[in-house]
Amino acid sequence: MKIDFVSREELAALKAELLKEIKDILKEKVNGGISQQWFRSADVRKLLGISAGTLQNFRINGTLPYRKVGGIMFYSRADILDLMQGRDNG
Repeated sequence: MKIDFVSREELAALKAELLKEIKDILKEKVNGGISQQWFRSADVRKLLGISAGTLQNFRINGTLPYRKVGGIMFYSRADILDLMQGRDNG
Protein backbone atom coordinates (compact mmCIF):
# COMPACT_ATOMS: atom_id res chain seq x y z
CA MET A 1 0.00 0.00 0.00
CA LYS A 2 1.43 3.34 -1.09
CA ILE A 3 0.78 6.50 0.91
CA ASP A 4 1.11 9.87 -0.82
CA PHE A 5 1.89 12.88 1.29
CA VAL A 6 0.88 16.45 0.56
CA SER A 7 3.53 19.13 0.86
CA ARG A 8 3.08 22.36 2.78
CA GLU A 9 3.21 24.29 -0.48
CA GLU A 10 0.39 22.19 -1.94
CA LEU A 11 -1.69 22.74 1.19
CA ALA A 12 -1.01 26.49 1.06
CA ALA A 13 -2.09 26.60 -2.59
CA LEU A 14 -5.26 24.67 -1.77
CA LYS A 15 -5.99 26.99 1.15
CA ALA A 16 -5.57 30.08 -1.06
CA GLU A 17 -7.84 28.62 -3.72
CA LEU A 18 -10.53 27.69 -1.18
CA LEU A 19 -10.39 31.12 0.46
CA LYS A 20 -10.81 32.82 -2.93
CA GLU A 21 -13.82 30.66 -3.75
CA ILE A 22 -15.39 31.33 -0.33
CA LYS A 23 -14.85 35.09 -0.72
CA ASP A 24 -16.45 35.00 -4.18
CA ILE A 25 -19.47 33.12 -2.80
CA LEU A 26 -19.82 35.53 0.13
CA LYS A 27 -19.52 38.54 -2.17
CA GLU A 28 -22.34 37.14 -4.29
CA LYS A 29 -24.46 36.49 -1.19
CA VAL A 30 -23.86 40.00 0.14
CA ASN A 31 -25.10 41.34 -3.18
CA GLY A 32 -28.04 38.95 -2.98
CA GLY A 33 -26.88 37.24 -6.09
CA ILE A 34 -28.64 39.98 -7.95
CA SER A 35 -27.03 41.28 -11.11
CA GLN A 36 -29.78 42.98 -13.11
CA GLN A 37 -30.93 46.53 -12.33
CA TRP A 38 -34.77 46.27 -12.42
CA PHE A 39 -37.11 43.45 -11.45
CA ARG A 40 -40.77 42.69 -12.05
CA SER A 41 -43.10 41.67 -9.23
CA ALA A 42 -42.86 37.92 -9.86
CA ASP A 43 -39.05 38.08 -9.72
CA VAL A 44 -39.12 40.04 -6.47
CA ARG A 45 -41.57 37.59 -4.88
CA LYS A 46 -39.29 34.71 -5.84
CA LEU A 47 -36.12 36.46 -4.60
CA LEU A 48 -37.67 37.38 -1.26
CA GLY A 49 -39.80 34.25 -0.88
CA ILE A 50 -42.97 36.26 -0.30
CA SER A 51 -46.56 36.16 -1.53
CA ALA A 52 -48.23 38.62 -3.89
CA GLY A 53 -50.17 40.01 -0.92
CA THR A 54 -47.00 40.63 1.08
CA LEU A 55 -45.42 42.41 -1.88
CA GLN A 56 -48.55 44.54 -2.21
CA ASN A 57 -48.29 45.42 1.49
CA PHE A 58 -44.63 46.39 0.97
CA ARG A 59 -45.74 48.74 -1.83
CA ILE A 60 -48.63 50.22 0.17
CA ASN A 61 -46.63 50.93 3.32
CA GLY A 62 -43.52 52.09 1.43
CA THR A 63 -41.30 49.22 2.57
CA LEU A 64 -40.28 48.57 -1.03
CA PRO A 65 -40.42 51.49 -3.48
CA TYR A 66 -41.51 50.74 -7.04
CA ARG A 67 -41.98 52.37 -10.41
CA LYS A 68 -44.98 51.65 -12.59
CA VAL A 69 -44.42 51.66 -16.35
CA GLY A 70 -47.28 50.76 -18.67
CA GLY A 71 -49.12 48.83 -15.98
CA ILE A 72 -46.04 46.83 -14.94
CA MET A 73 -44.42 47.43 -11.57
CA PHE A 74 -40.62 47.47 -11.41
CA TYR A 75 -38.38 47.36 -8.35
CA SER A 76 -34.77 48.54 -8.27
CA ARG A 77 -31.89 46.28 -7.35
CA ALA A 78 -30.69 48.75 -4.69
CA ASP A 79 -34.09 48.89 -2.99
CA ILE A 80 -34.36 45.08 -2.95
CA LEU A 81 -30.87 44.76 -1.45
CA ASP A 82 -31.70 47.39 1.18
CA LEU A 83 -34.81 45.45 2.14
CA MET A 84 -32.91 42.14 2.26
CA GLN A 85 -30.23 43.70 4.47
CA GLY A 86 -32.76 45.37 6.75
CA ARG A 87 -31.89 48.94 5.83
CA ASP A 88 -34.47 51.70 5.94
CA ASN A 89 -35.53 52.99 2.51
CA GLY A 90 -36.88 56.28 3.78
